[in-house]
Amino acid sequence: MEPAARIMNQESRIMANLPTTEITAHTTDIPGLLVFSVSLMGDERGWLQEKFQKQKLVAASLPENFSPVQHSLSYNQKVGVTRGLHAEPWRKYVGVITGKVFGAYVDLREGPAFGKTAFVTIDQTTTVFIPKGVANSFQSIEPETYYSYLVDDYWSQERMPEYKFVNLEDPTLAIPWPVQLSEAIISDRDRNHPLLSSITPFTNV
Repeated sequence: MEPAARIMNQESRIMANLPTTEITAHTTDIPGLLVFSVSLMGDERGWLQEKFQKQKLVAASLPENFSPVQHSLSYNQKVGVTRGLHAEPWRKYVGVITGKVFGAYVDLREGPAFGKTAFVTIDQTTTVFIPKGVANSFQSIEPETYYSYLVDDYWSQERMPEYKFVNLEDPTLAIPWPVQLSEAIISDRDRNHPLLSSITPFTNV
């Protein structure tokens, strides 16, 4: 065999043995809300990860028709930054680039699951798929946290009337916030959302 051919064969064997991201799905009490375990490939240089790999995610149960059109990042400088609870008129795939968050979710869709909750700690190896009609929130539990979210429709100010909001402190939800909300960093708007009892459920989502 020619030297060049031997080198190519050796490189092919090395490439064939390289580790790749593995993705596993977990269900929750909220129908359609999925939690994914997403592995890292690391060495002394750091790590590499396929954060969103549609073929693998669909094989793990992500809806095949989820096609993101926008990727946004939320930078959270301190522990205790809390955002939500918001239910937007699109589906979301969320995770963190660095840091860690506590995620809280409430089903606002019409039906027997209305008001059901789910709570997830999200680090670099965890992502969450959020269906339409599910209110979502997160609280940073490590400093310098970058929260990532892909959505399958474009954000615009004009679509805000389609949102629904729920109060972070609603006692019927009993959300176990790692940082008490009295000590958390929250916008005035997010502190004053309505209680679940006053919410009209989403229909046809």
